[in-house]
Amino acid sequence: MMSSLLRAAFLTLALAGFAAPATAGESIVVSDPWARASVTATGAAYLTLENTGEADDALVEVRSDVAEKVEIHDMTMDGMVMRMRKLDRLALPAGETVRLAPGGLHIMLIRLHGPLAEGDAVPLTLVFERAGEIGISATVRKAGYGGGHGGH
Repeated sequence: MMSSLLRAAFLTLALAGFAAPATAGESIVVSDPWARASVTATGAAYLTLENTGEADDALVEVRSDVAEKVEIHDMTMDGMVMRMRKLDRLALPAGETVRLAPGGLHIMLIRLHGPLAEGDAVPLTLVFERAGEIGISATVRKAGYGGGHGGH
């Protein structure tokens, strides 16, 4: 049986892994991953991607076992009409940062296997053209949350 001190140390190390930005291939930094609590069978996840490398890259796929289908989307307004479109790839130019946030770029979680409740963790696997795969965990925040920077 684990001692209380050992259990506390293990928990601290595990949580530290979620707090620090994740990197893929030493060139892609993923920060502030979060998902919105679901009210329907569709959810959304957001994050910031920074390409610190010298070569362009692209996010080409996202996978998660919380939904039947996961897609990269862009949302724009055309007058009073919201238009959402699936992207086959999200370009990540060398030296640039791309923010996925409410009202713009986002990850759609389609046909959720269950509701996303505040405080849950959503596992996501991000697949990049050059940097390969990186697994992250997005914390579920309340349905009205707009992100750390006031939305889009």
